[in-house]
This record gives sequence, structure tokens and C-alpha cells, in this order.
Amino acid sequence: MDPSFTSVGVFALLGLGFVFGLKHATEVDHVVAVSTIVSEHCNLLRSALVGGLWGAGHTASLVIIGVLVLVFRVAIPFGVTNWLELGVALMIVALGILAVVRVLRKRPDVHLHRHSHDGRSHVHIHFHEHGTEHIPATISHQLSETKPAAHSHAIAQVGFKPLLVGAMHGLAGSAALTLLVLTQIQSIWLGLVYLAVFGVGSTVGMLLMSGLIGLPFALSSRRLTSINYGLQTTAGGLSVAFGLWYTYEIVIVNSLWRTIL
Repeated sequence: MDPSFTSVGVFALLGLGFVFGLKHATEVDHVVAVSTIVSEHCNLLRSALVGGLWGAGHTASLVIIGVLVLVFRVAIPFGVTNWLELGVALMIVALGILAVVRVLRKRPDVHLHRHSHDGRSHVHIHFHEHGTEHIPATISHQLSETKPAAHSHAIAQVGFKPLLVGAMHGLAGSAALTLLVLTQIQSIWLGLVYLAVFGVGSTVGMLLMSGLIGLPFALSSRRLTSINYGLQTTAGGLSVAFGLWYTYEIVIVNSLWRTIL
């Protein structure tokens, strides 16, 4: 074992990495993206699991990039990071759109109607007043989605979407972090341990954050259905708005359009 591991300064550095990881989990783009995924679930355990899977994907991508940086002593160009950040922004927009569409599909008072006028057929969204909703033809299928079988596993119910989202966030934020590790830590093993501790901190932070975010969705899922739908729609709408603003910041403010042209 590297003797430098026993020094007080190293333990302080690792402790700082854990604290930075906790703070990193609360960044706005992370919280917004995870919120749209958490809004799908009406269970605190699954909501917290979303954060845990996000942290696992986030840590895995950081460690992989960290190995390349520490072994080959190269820094990731910030131009590449800007493209990855743009990918994150577009991903957040897509997550928001999917969240809104999912809510519209689940609501019994909102569905698509097909009409024909003058020989032409078109489809539009149809809203019902309270108490006049159609009985869904696929009621059994909807019940199977809202009440999963008792033997199903939590990870299977959550899916691997948060894992992939976390990995994307890890790639986008890897340049600044690995540059810090590259300039401050000379030991490869110590650098990897730092990245791992940072990843654990971000995982713990997001696990707590996603559980907190999932609380209102869980409380409103049983009897306050309309409020629950409203919360899900709000989460999706905010995700789209933030993603579009984030895209503007990256493309216009950071002058990414110059590289595009």
C-alpha cells in the first residue's frame, strides 16, 4: 500500500472528495433530470433507488475516464465537454417531454380523438370534465402497471434509465474533475480512490435527494390523483424549460455554435 495513504492530508483530501460529491449531487441539471424519473414512481423506496442507480452510473463513467487520465496523464479538452453538456441539455428536454406524454397517456380524462372532416382524418387531444371520463379499454393493463406483481424486483421496476442518465452526467462533468485530480494527485491509486469516494458522496447525496423529491409523489399517489398528475406534469414542464435554457447557455453563451458552423 502507498505510504502516503496514512498521512492526514490524504484523509482530508478524501473527506473533501466525499463532501464535494454530496454537493455535486445537488447541481440543478442533476436534480431536474432525476426529478422527471422520480415522478414516474409512487413509492419512496423506488424513488431513492433512482438516486442510487444514478450514482452508480455517474461513478462508473467518472472512474473509467479517471483511469485514462491518471494512466496516460492527459486532460479532457473542454471543447469535448461542451458537446457532452449539450447532450445532457437535450437529454433533459427529452426526459421532460416523455414525462408529460406519460401523464397524458395515464390520465382517464385526457386522450386522443380521431375525427374525419371532408374526407380527411385528423387526431387531437381531447379533455373530459370531471365525472365524464371514458372507461379505459386497457384497464387491466393499466392496473398491472400501477400495481406491479409482488414478486417483481425493485430495480426491474425502476429500469436502467437513471443508470444511463447518471453515466451521461458523469461524462459531461468529467473534464473539470479529472483535471483537478490530474494536477493535485500524482498517485494513480490515490486518484482512483479519490474518484471512488467522490462517487460515493454523489451517490449518497442523490439517493437522499431523490427520496426527498419522491415524497410528494408518494403521498399524492393514492387519494390525490389529480394533484399527483399535476406534480408529474410540472416536473416534466420544468425539465423541458430548463433543458431549453441550458441548451441556449451552451450553444449561444458558450459559443458552441462556432464549432458547429
